Amino acid sequence: MLDGVTVIDFSHYLPGPFASLRLADLGAEVIKIEPKTGDMMRSLAEECVFRANNAGKKSIALDLKNKQDLQTAKQLIQKADVIIESFRPGVMKRLGLSYEDIRAMNETVVYCSISGFGQQSKYSLFGSHDLNYMAMTGVLAQLKDQEGRPIHPTITLADLIGSIHAVEQIVAALYYRERTGKGTYIDLSLVDGLLSMMMNHFVIEHDTGRKNGIAELADTVVSYRLYETKDGRYVSLAALEKKFWENFCHAVEKPEWILHHDSPASEENPIFHEIVHLFQTKTLQEWIEFSQTVDCCLAPVLETDEAKALFAADSYRKMIHIAGRRIEVATRYDETLLQKRKPAPSLDEHGDLLRKKEW
Repeated sequence: MLDGVTVIDFSHYLPGPFASLRLADLGAEVIKIEPKTGDMMRSLAEECVFRANNAGKKSIALDLKNKQDLQTAKQLIQKADVIIESFRPGVMKRLGLSYEDIRAMNETVVYCSISGFGQQSKYSLFGSHDLNYMAMTGVLAQLKDQEGRPIHPTITLADLIGSIHAVEQIVAALYYRERTGKGTYIDLSLVDGLLSMMMNHFVIEHDTGRKNGIAELADTVVSYRLYETKDGRYVSLAALEKKFWENFCHAVEKPEWILHHDSPASEENPIFHEIVHLFQTKTLQEWIEFSQTVDCCLAPVLETDEAKALFAADSYRKMIHIAGRRIEVATRYDETLLQKRKPAPSLDEHGDLLRKKEW
């Protein structure tokens, strides 16, 4: 859908590169401008994260403080549809590459600045990363253990959600340009993406005083929670609707549980204890087989390798024909997409080509 769109990506680490990767998946040509030492992510996690988020892009290494290299960057910018940058506020202006500078040479460009707190916030120069954004927006407070301690996630939610937010804004700006012929400056804050996700929590807290969102979704009822299996694994039961709960109860031959759909998942509740014991009578695989035949919103808690294999396998598409209903699986990260992606570029791999004015 974005075939013919050229993206110049100055960003490092994760939010900008993941955003431009998603644009590349939609057909855009992405040119990654790196310093001579490369994107800082090249030196982390044995380049795994760099390779995952920069597949199919072109790389050119430029010292933007060097006049000739800066001129090369400007030549590329003149042909660009989209600019992405994630420096601290003020850096691009000092380099002579602010939105105002670039608009003077390419007035229809869509320019997206990704930062933690936005360009004008009182926190705009506050050094911070994903964990800080989750902490300050109330997201981390929603991820607590049984003792009330916040859990350190292994997924960088602020970066990834912020990237998706950036793509949403960029695509909207491209559509706006098609209608009006005008470019756009996007001041995108990573905390804004998280705050938008917290809106339900903020409204509920304002109206009721509860700080953990929708009560029924917060590990408080027997029909919506995680349960441990016989082999020490976990399954997720999400039988919120009565019909799913009834299907579950009939399938495990416990019709008397039907009336306890919303009963508390607490130590004082004997029904809860019975359900906990039930899940510990079968292994994860046995519950997976159960979920394939009983329409009750029951799913395994999978590890990364298991999840990748599940969504890549044709058998999954057969498995989800539940109770005569066909549910389409829409994922952009199946094996087909991964096979279509070209490898991430080596540093300055396309430098010679891109330095030619006729590229």
